[in-house]
Amino acid sequence: MTTLLVGRGLLGSAVARRLLADRVDLRTVEVPWADADAALEALHAVAAAVAAEAPDWRLVWCAGSGTVGAGAEHLAGEVELFRRFCADLTPAPGLMFLASSAGGAYGGSPDEAPYDEHSRAVAGSAYGAAKLAMEEIALGLRNAGTRVLVGRFSNLYGPGQNLEKPQGLISQICRAQARREALGVFVSFDTLRDYLYVDDAAAMVSAAMDRSAAEPAGTTRLKVFASGRSSTIGMVVHEANRAFRRPCRVVQRQAHDHGQGRDLRLRSAVWTDLDTLARTPLALGIRLTWEDVSTRRNHRDLAREAALR
Repeated sequence: MTTLLVGRGLLGSAVARRLLADRVDLRTVEVPWADADAALEALHAVAAAVAAEAPDWRLVWCAGSGTVGAGAEHLAGEVELFRRFCADLTPAPGLMFLASSAGGAYGGSPDEAPYDEHSRAVAGSAYGAAKLAMEEIALGLRNAGTRVLVGRFSNLYGPGQNLEKPQGLISQICRAQARREALGVFVSFDTLRDYLYVDDAAAMVSAAMDRSAAEPAGTTRLKVFASGRSSTIGMVVHEANRAFRRPCRVVQRQAHDHGQGRDLRLRSAVWTDLDTLARTPLALGIRLTWEDVSTRRNHRDLAREAALR
C-alpha cells in the first residue's frame, strides 16, 4: 500500500519510522509552508503522482505549525490551506488519517473528564476551533468513498521534538535543564494531562490505519489516542528530577487562559485493544527525551566550539 505522509514534526517523523519498519511504500514531500500557494502546488503535485501509481493510496496528515497559544489568523491560514488541498484531491485517497488534538477538541466541553469519543467536542480556543474545522474538512472526503480516520491525540512527547516551538511540557523542561534555566508554567501544578510517548502513538496509528482500511469505502472513524494514564505537572517534575538526577527549576507564572481546563483526563471507547500499544512508562519516556535533548545540546556546543577555532 502506497502512503503519502505530510508533516515531519514529532508525530510525523515517528509515524514515518513506524511505517518504514512495517515495510510500507512511504512517500513524503518537502512543503514550503511559508508560501500558501507554493505549498498547495507542491502538495497537489506529489498527491497526483502517488495516485497515478497507486489508485488506492493512503494519505496521512500530521502537519501543523499552530500551537495552543497561536493567533487566530495563523490558524485560519492552516485551515484554509488544508481545505483547498482536500477540495482538489483527484482521485481521492482510499484512506485518510488526520492527526488532531484531544485537548483542542475538548477544551470547552461541558462534559466531565475523562473524555472519550462520545464526549461533546467544544473548542475553548482558536487552536481547538481550527482542529475541529480540519476534522470536518477531512470527514467530507467520505463523499468520494474515502475511509476517514481522525485521531485526537493527548499530549505527545519524546525524542525529536522541535525545542523552539512553545509546546511540549516535557521537552521544554528538558530544554530548560540543558540550558540551566528556569521554566515558567502558566497553569496550576495539579493540572492533569495524559502524556503519550510518540513512538507508542505511531504504533497505534499504524495499527488503526490497517484496521480502518479493512472497513467499507466511505466509513469514518474517530479515535482518541492516549495512554489512559494521567499525571499532574507536579508528577512530571518529580519524574524529571529523577531523570536529571538533580532538581529542575520549574516555577509557576501568572495563569493564562489557553482554552483548556485543569482536568483533561482521556480514555478511548473505540478499538480499545490498540491502547495496549501505549507501553512506555512516563519515567522511561522522560529519561529518553532527556537523553535526546542533552545529546543535541552537546552536539550544538561542540559545533560552536569548532566554528570558533
